Amino acid sequence: MAEKFLNQKSILLGVTGSIAAYKATDLASKLTQAGALVDVLLTPSATRFISPLSFQSVTGRPAYTDEALWGAQAHVLHVGLGHTADIFVIAPATANTIAKLTHGLADNLLVLAGLSFGPGTPDHPLLIAPAMDGEMLNHPSTQENLEILRQRGALIIGPELGHLASGLEARGRMTEPAVILGHIRYLLTRQGPLQGKHVVVTAGGTQEPIDPVRMITNRSSGKQGYALAQAALDEGAQVTLISTPVSLPIPAGVTFIKVTNAAEMELVVLQACQDVDVLLMAAAVADFRPVQAVAQKIKKRSGLSSLDLEPTPDILSAVAEQRIQTKHPEIVVGFAAETQDLLANAEQKRKSKRLDLIVANDVSTPGSGFGSDTNKVTFIQADGQIVPLTMQSKEEVADRVIDEVIFLLSKRS
Repeated sequence: MAEKFLNQKSILLGVTGSIAAYKATDLASKLTQAGALVDVLLTPSATRFISPLSFQSVTGRPAYTDEALWGAQAHVLHVGLGHTADIFVIAPATANTIAKLTHGLADNLLVLAGLSFGPGTPDHPLLIAPAMDGEMLNHPSTQENLEILRQRGALIIGPELGHLASGLEARGRMTEPAVILGHIRYLLTRQGPLQGKHVVVTAGGTQEPIDPVRMITNRSSGKQGYALAQAALDEGAQVTLISTPVSLPIPAGVTFIKVTNAAEMELVVLQACQDVDVLLMAAAVADFRPVQAVAQKIKKRSGLSSLDLEPTPDILSAVAEQRIQTKHPEIVVGFAAETQDLLANAEQKRKSKRLDLIVANDVSTPGSGFGSDTNKVTFIQADGQIVPLTMQSKEEVADRVIDEVIFLLSKRS
């Protein structure tokens, strides 16, 4: 739901002379579809790779080149563009343009606008996505220039490892537009109501080993947890995402910690929650694990007469005990995935774990729960109030949860 946060934001997109310039049209298109107002500046070299008309076609706005320096607004164009933008993104950024920005060599419209925009601040961010040959990237001059820009406040994204135009495999590929879009979203949402708050989110289904190739797990896709992490980021929070292995992109801006089983998750959660403000325990933690994992693969011909199980650690109960001593997290939200007696089971869990809110969903309902893109949940609040929600996307559910967290925090401030 990037549209909510990028709508009507003024984004200045600088494009320089790299073969990766074609990716910039995709970025401009994605930003425009999210509601942003995108003004594109192309260096003379960039126009040899891609036409300004390509950008005008996807943004519906003018794309500027050095020819604009000779127009009626030449003396104020770069100043106006630099001063009115909410963020300046240069993607791709060549070694040449990076050097010019570093040393203030204002010989084209893009660099002029960059100098007018400034070095980058939290409320006026500058994002640079380099793209160049690996040897150029590794040259001490380029590395020094990038470090200077970082120290001045610019965020440097990438470049990535991959196949380069030179035919070599090296680090130098421009970061993909979808990833850059995530970083833009992150930079433009730092002033939200959760600014200064630290939120921990758990996600995914734990995996308890039986032998080196088999495990006890569940159907959790991690989608709800990842949506919660993004929603908390969108409201300005610092977010730590503790996740089992899932097939989802990591939201830009999170501190990511990968775990596998319940024991690992308990250890990491308790450590992370010692001084945080909010815990959103969305992970589907296995209730049982094998008493003893077998060191070698169990062969079918040998058979398996029984599998002895024991309970996994009760993470939320451990958090509740630690919370008595540390007073953190200030807010704890649990999730209950049930197939019967939804409200009774969820309320029992809320009370026993001393939760401020529990989000209950009947995973046997079609379109709700594991693996789906939607959820039909019910909030049970600390005072016992029951708030059923209609079926909606997991992103929308996440937004509602975060709205509730913001409200709960406001009551305690």
